[in-house]
Amino acid sequence: MEHKAGFVNIIGNPNVGKSTLMNALVGERLSIITSKAQTTRHRILGIVNGDDFQIVLSDTPGIIKPAYELQSSMMGFVKNAFEDADILIYMVEIGEKELKDEAFFNKIVHSKIPVLLLLNKIDKSNQVELEEQIALWKEKVPNAEIFPISALENFNIQTVFERILALLPVSPPYYPKDALTDKPERFFVNETIREKILLNYDKEIPYAVEVETEEFLEEEHIIRIRTVIMVERDSQKGIIIGHKGAALKKVGTQAREDLEKFFGKKIHIETYVKVNKDWRSSEYQLRRFGYNQK
Repeated sequence: MEHKAGFVNIIGNPNVGKSTLMNALVGERLSIITSKAQTTRHRILGIVNGDDFQIVLSDTPGIIKPAYELQSSMMGFVKNAFEDADILIYMVEIGEKELKDEAFFNKIVHSKIPVLLLLNKIDKSNQVELEEQIALWKEKVPNAEIFPISALENFNIQTVFERILALLPVSPPYYPKDALTDKPERFFVNETIREKILLNYDKEIPYAVEVETEEFLEEEHIIRIRTVIMVERDSQKGIIIGHKGAALKKVGTQAREDLEKFFGKKIHIETYVKVNKDWRSSEYQLRRFGYNQK
């Protein structure tokens, strides 16, 4: 029996549903999903295994014009996604007209590999609008196969999955067949806490935060975790902790509930807040947190 395997990389503007799509295809919540832009900062691999195939999906940060060092690093992950893909998924949402970066858009249009253009959130449109959008994207990206989908409602996801399988090159698997992702456990602890911060705090706070798990001790019936939430200024530290520690406690409780589902074990989690001045603009700090691939 022939074995197929390949890298399927998902790109698009912020907030079009890339993470929701990947989680629908993988069947696990690997990428954090919130309604705030720029929630995905790293390239996250999700692996789907079958007896005769392995799909390595890559969710990338939304394409933006970088304003500071962290965002430049995020766009580095997107650039790499073009370079090692066997299949490119370009994701747009109903009502969208263009990619925020012309150079990236040109790469898609002139891509030598198969491009699947997924028109997401069609549950928010009507038939006339949908037909107009399909016509628009056919003209803009003539090299792409277009699939209308709703990642959230799981509509047409199976069709996309089957098309990916058909396009995969013949290859042995790239990762062990029981692997779900290439990321370590601590990464998912960090991402889960970051998601809760995105959901519970406003304005600049979530974007000034990085989370680092300093301890991950797995025992037979419980996992003991100690994490540090980094902020850039003392005032942000006060906001994260909240009155009598209530805000921080809420984040910890919500994260613990999600992580217990993810790991299938009881979780004991301790969270601390530290000031790490201007970490988003420091090359050293960004390397430490796994951003700068230099």
